Amino acid sequence: MFSMTIDGKPAETVATFDVVNPTSGEVEEQAPECTPDQLDVAMASAQQAFASWRKDADARRGAMEDLAKAIVANADELTAALVRESGKPVAVAAAEPAICATWLGYYAGMDMPRETLVDDDTALIELAHRPLGVVAAITPWNFPLGLAMWKIAPALRAGNTIVIKSSPFTPLASLIMGRIMGEVLPPGVVNTITGGDALGAAMTSHRVPRKVSFTGSVAAGKKVAVSSAADLKRVTLELGGNDPAILLEDADVPDAAAKLLGTAFFNTGQACALPKRIFAPTARYDEVVEAFAAVANSLRVGDPYDEATNLGPLSTKPQYERVTELVADAISHGARVAAGGGPVDGPGFFFRPTVLADVSEGIRIVDEEQFGPALPILRYDDIDDAVQRANDTEYGLCGSVWSADADRATDIAERLEVGTTFINTHAILPPSVQFGGAKSSGLGVENGLPGLLSFTEAQVVHRARAPR
Repeated sequence: MFSMTIDGKPAETVATFDVVNPTSGEVEEQAPECTPDQLDVAMASAQQAFASWRKDADARRGAMEDLAKAIVANADELTAALVRESGKPVAVAAAEPAICATWLGYYAGMDMPRETLVDDDTALIELAHRPLGVVAAITPWNFPLGLAMWKIAPALRAGNTIVIKSSPFTPLASLIMGRIMGEVLPPGVVNTITGGDALGAAMTSHRVPRKVSFTGSVAAGKKVAVSSAADLKRVTLELGGNDPAILLEDADVPDAAAKLLGTAFFNTGQACALPKRIFAPTARYDEVVEAFAAVANSLRVGDPYDEATNLGPLSTKPQYERVTELVADAISHGARVAAGGGPVDGPGFFFRPTVLADVSEGIRIVDEEQFGPALPILRYDDIDDAVQRANDTEYGLCGSVWSADADRATDIAERLEVGTTFINTHAILPPSVQFGGAKSSGLGVENGLPGLLSFTEAQVVHRARAPR
């Protein structure tokens, strides 16, 4: 039986909800549904724990290092739960506990900056950073543990306490990690709860949290922003993306195809920072389509426990239905199927790796974020036109440019209206580098020192000096 962790102790509920295994399409497990009273208890527990947790930075560092070790020690259990609830291939699922340990170690080793602004005969004025208090964190289903730790590690290092809710599609591994955190950290420092959209809405409007950190869709992020604004909670919103990748005329097409297609279909295409639209010059368009199709056709879709599997199923039935609908819509509007083209026959939410050619703006799979293993390839005649079309979207998360001339590619990449640009690579996201989006792809940043400071309030400390 899975239970939530509130105030360092298991917290069970009468109401539960189904967790579906996407490999079979059948109900795998029951997860607890947090009640409004339990949410209040979790918030009160975090608020009480904050008073002592914020005081001792060295103790926080040690606790975070202990937590990293505990997660590594329980990695097999966490990985197995991820495979059951998300359908990730084992190798992909196993990366998430490792990411958690890496982020904890990175932030445990980070010093909190304190800047001297004035140091003269009149005053010593410094800029310090203090923790905000209780953080409400809401995480998505595509990387239940890894993206949770993007929030937990910097929040803890800064001295905050947390109430965290996972997606109802993938609560199991999060509940296990909640149990581990409850065993290692002082009671109330991290409270792990589960439930549906109503619980998330109750968290963002709750009077206790001083910050909301949310990862999810643009539509949901806008609701979070409105709800949080009522009492001026600080917010970090990491939302969707429709990342363009522009191949220049001198690009190494086989190399770019292998790297871009492999990245685009990582985790069955279910990540916000992956390439979602490929722009290819007309003179090399057919060559590009053929190269991408060859890579797609080489990928194996199947059992997550089979080491030969490259792609598991889509993680949720709604996402499976959405990708199926988007591909069918593109085909109905004249898209040419260069590879794949539809679902895999049989049980579960499996979809064939798909490359679509002869598409353009105005088709949904080009204009919207597909979040699955289906990649449209667009042609362009002029690089200025390609950049303008790449930018003509509400999204602005990442983008990349591919060329043998890195300097020229960099000049073009810096014209993209995105939070992160890449040259001859895409979606490399180390803990030391800030990550965030432009336009509707989000507010604020995660990771790096800016990510740590986003969990703090800047405070000027002004010490007057007596005249000499």
